[in-house]
Amino acid sequence: MTHLPVPAVAYAGARDASAPLVVLLHGRGASEVDIVGLAAHLPEGPAYAAVRAPIAEGGGYAWFANRGIGRPVAESLAETMAWFRAWLEEVATEERPVVLVGFSGGAAFAGGLLLDDPDRFAGAAVLYGTLPFDAGVPVTPGRLAGVRVFVAQGEQDRVIPRELLDRTWDYLHGEADADLTAYRDGGGHGLTAPGLAALRDWLATLVPRVTAGRR
Repeated sequence: MTHLPVPAVAYAGARDASAPLVVLLHGRGASEVDIVGLAAHLPEGPAYAAVRAPIAEGGGYAWFANRGIGRPVAESLAETMAWFRAWLEEVATEERPVVLVGFSGGAAFAGGLLLDDPDRFAGAAVLYGTLPFDAGVPVTPGRLAGVRVFVAQGEQDRVIPRELLDRTWDYLHGEADADLTAYRDGGGHGLTAPGLAALRDWLATLVPRVTAGRR
């Protein structure tokens, strides 16, 4: 495995190690500093951890090497997912509910983690990004059966290829068999105020359920 750095993490919210953990995953070329502020707009109760992606790129960081926008190199994605899981094992036992919230490139990374091991996570939010199709993780019928997923997209998104956005939308609404909450508006590649409200409402409903042990 290529040497990857020790994860840099910014924390917010609850300090109780048993509280549900919401992991915030930033977009390509950004860092944990750019996304940790999102926690202030999300429900109180969970612990929030914004993790810095391990690959330096363009003044920021990336979750995987690309072969095109929204198209991870399979070997790179596998390596960085293993890196992330090693960190997660240190901060969250199997009994601790973990929810992934990823934006853009972080959405693809969150989707890869969820598809690779859907039983490990209490839910995932795929914000203005694509699932990592054709990148070595299973995207098969029923793969996310019963898993709580939130997806948000902007109709005028010009960053993520429309083909990938539509494929993600269709898979999550159909074959994945996820317990899906979906939001789409006329915006572009960014979290709008109504989109943020929809995400907050989804988390506010999800967290009490997973805290009570109902997956």
